[in-house]
Amino acid sequence: MKQRTNMALVLLGFLTGAVLSGPASQAMAGLMANPSSQSFYLEDRMIDLEAYSINGSNYVKLRDVGQAMDFGVDYDAGTNSVIISPDKPYAEEVKSDSSITIPQDGSRYAPQAGDVILCDDGTSYTITDVSRYDKNYFASGPVGELPASTCDWSQFDQPELPKAEARHFNVEGVDYLFVRNLYETRRMLYTLYNAMGANSSTWQNGQAVRRSDGTPWLHIQLTMPESESVPGFWPWKPEVVTKALDACPCGDWHLEVWDVYADGVFQRTEYKIF
Repeated sequence: MKQRTNMALVLLGFLTGAVLSGPASQAMAGLMANPSSQSFYLEDRMIDLEAYSINGSNYVKLRDVGQAMDFGVDYDAGTNSVIISPDKPYAEEVKSDSSITIPQDGSRYAPQAGDVILCDDGTSYTITDVSRYDKNYFASGPVGELPASTCDWSQFDQPELPKAEARHFNVEGVDYLFVRNLYETRRMLYTLYNAMGANSSTWQNGQAVRRSDGTPWLHIQLTMPESESVPGFWPWKPEVVTKALDACPCGDWHLEVWDVYADGVFQRTEYKIF
């Protein structure tokens, strides 16, 4: 029991001690979370931990560590506290019926103050302020409905929507939530489709250009490469996608969109293209 307690406390120190450099405002603006490619061992046994790399440091889910090492991890919504119990065995969290699960079908989720999001790390995150949602100071107005087709989209690559993740991080005392926005991911994809239909390198004689093996000229994925740290842009500007295609109308393309919250307050919807 003492060994389990000591190991849990040491690992907790590792987790809470891994912070980013620079002021919190800079961390919020440039925070990039990519899946880690590293392996994790408990003594001499490899364990399966979902980890993300942020500025060279690995961040793992505390509940995953608790399950691997068999210590208790609980969340007190009343005090917004995570409780670690080294002398208690691990137990799965009982989900609250009042919590919201992010839609996985690509439909639109418009956050509301008071929404409680079920995060991928097993915790809950309460949204307190959405006054900035779809009201970016630099935007000309709300983003509106999704683009309508101006060509036959079925001729292009048809990537599957990824999981609508809810990644929860605490960096330098700031409580962040990154929610993968599948609805806005569809906006980026449909904008790219229409741009491809208007580009002579990707659309000729009423048909989509294809590679010699018969596959689409552009291969499209709706996540970023694990090896790349890609900066985002906001607010939404369709011309960013169009200009990117004009500059490089070939190869493998990656798109993704995240809603970013800090201490419960909606900050921005961040678009990435690579």
